[in-house]
Amino acid sequence: MLNVTFGDMFDNENYIYDTALYFDNVFQDRWITSDFGKAIIKDIDKSDVISAHVIESPFLGAITPTELSGGVKTLLLMAFDNSKIFNASTCGNNCAKWILKLGQKKKLLINLRHVMDFGSEDFKIKVTNTGAVVHNMSEFVSASFSGI
Repeated sequence: MLNVTFGDMFDNENYIYDTALYFDNVFQDRWITSDFGKAIIKDIDKSDVISAHVIESPFLGAITPTELSGGVKTLLLMAFDNSKIFNASTCGNNCAKWILKLGQKKKLLINLRHVMDFGSEDFKIKVTNTGAVVHNMSEFVSASFSGI
């Protein structure tokens, strides 16, 4: 299930605020070449994985994993590093469907500092600030303001 905590989490020793910097220092080649990695890199960054260290971007040409967008880096961390809580506000709304997919596959706790748009379909998210379980954007928005 996807769990969201709104607001400051700096007192949690497992919290990573600067996900891009953290990713650049801990990512593993298998994250990039996994089916999940290839899919999000294609969807979010519109790029193709050539190898673990070469990604073909239509905008930048050949890039390395450290040049991926902050959203892709954060999604990869959420998928492969279960030891930390990540700042999902580094992701755009185009990452929301992937966050929901990850939350359906495993228990996932993320931090948000804004109200992410999870779309018009029903979902299940627990807002940890209040304990509320929400099922759509209207409930999510209400719970987000109660939890801050």
